[in-house]
Amino acid sequence: MSIKFKKSDIRRVCNLILLAVLSAASACAQELLTADDAVGIALRNNYDILMATNNAEISRLNNTPGNAGMLPELAVNSSGTYSRNNVDQKFSSGETNSYSNSGANSLNAGVELNWTLFDGGKMFITKNKLNEIQALGEIEFREQVLQTVFNVLVAYYEVVREKQQLVSINEVISKNEAIVNILKTSFGAGLTPKTNLLQAQIDLNVYRESAINQVTAIVAAKRILNQLLSRDANYQFEVADTIPFDKMPDKEELTKKLFDSNTSVLMGRKQLEIANLGLKEYKAALLPNLHFNAGYNFLKSENSYGSLQMNQVYGPQIGATLSIPIYQAGNAARQVRTSRLQVQSSEYSLESIRLEVNSELQNTLTIYESQLQLLEIERSNTELARENLDISIERLRLGQTTTLELHQAQESYVDSQTRLINFEYYLKVAETRLKKLMAGLLPGIYVLTGQNDCL
Repeated sequence: MSIKFKKSDIRRVCNLILLAVLSAASACAQELLTADDAVGIALRNNYDILMATNNAEISRLNNTPGNAGMLPELAVNSSGTYSRNNVDQKFSSGETNSYSNSGANSLNAGVELNWTLFDGGKMFITKNKLNEIQALGEIEFREQVLQTVFNVLVAYYEVVREKQQLVSINEVISKNEAIVNILKTSFGAGLTPKTNLLQAQIDLNVYRESAINQVTAIVAAKRILNQLLSRDANYQFEVADTIPFDKMPDKEELTKKLFDSNTSVLMGRKQLEIANLGLKEYKAALLPNLHFNAGYNFLKSENSYGSLQMNQVYGPQIGATLSIPIYQAGNAARQVRTSRLQVQSSEYSLESIRLEVNSELQNTLTIYESQLQLLEIERSNTELARENLDISIERLRLGQTTTLELHQAQESYVDSQTRLINFEYYLKVAETRLKKLMAGLLPGIYVLTGQNDCL
């Protein structure tokens, strides 16, 4: 028996083969982006991290003995004037002098050294304050790194979730195509009404529409991830097919280590230390100040009129200034009282942060544990739903079930697949949030090097 193909059939087959080849070539051309790769790209390119790096570097550059007022200041000063004057002079003796267009020159130069020897210890307090500000800047940098890594991982696994959803829809489409073929055969044999076949075709088209919408969702999710990676929105890449999970420490260990590792708590502590040092600075302003100054001056002036036509003075000088604050219009006392209130506010803020972070940890742990339990149940449920759907399709082939029962089995499987994918995603988000709270998203310690390196 020979089989004859129509030209349209041959053309359709050729188009399908060409489409498959092009799709395979496109998939091969796209890079496989892993979660670690995405994090690495974000650490190098993300603009929020780059700005945080600059802020931390500014704090480091400001932390110098000179900025704290511990070092002397040395300056070279010079000035010179030249003038042409008309002079009329009358003395008590009755003598008068008159000069027209007379010249006068003046030159003044010198080297001056100013050094604060004692300011109530304020300079040492300020240096400690600058140390704490630099440390705060590094913690803020680490917090930004953690937040960026969290955002990148959540966005990455959102792409994975959407991709899994598309795989699930394509699987359902494949099963629906099998159902349509069964019903076509059954309808051709007069065993099934046409309405069953039409409904199956409608269901198939609905799932095909869902596949198109799902492709759009994947594209949108990839664009969000590209934005976080500071790349072109349409940069093409592929992601992993599954979501991996790590074993988390027990609840008691997390709670015990929370306040020693959480960046929000660490920042609150540093801000409290800075506020206390600010209070000490204002208190130091109430103590006497001793300043040392030295220099070398040169002064020369020349006149073309008068009895003194040239005057030249030069030589070293040395001196000291002692300043004892007695009354400052109440400003010093006001600043001390204001600073005490700022310290108190910092204490309140730290306690509030502790409560907030602990509450977030407990809530996230609850979500993590519940999602883990739901995932285990749904994995079993999905296997049952798949087996039930396969049996229903086979029963339909044998004419032992109705399309209504098959439709229910199909919906049950689709819903279970969707729940399973969502449980995996939300479990990963909870795991990632726990790591962020514990400052453990990346291995090792973040070290600010001025080159945006994270080690």
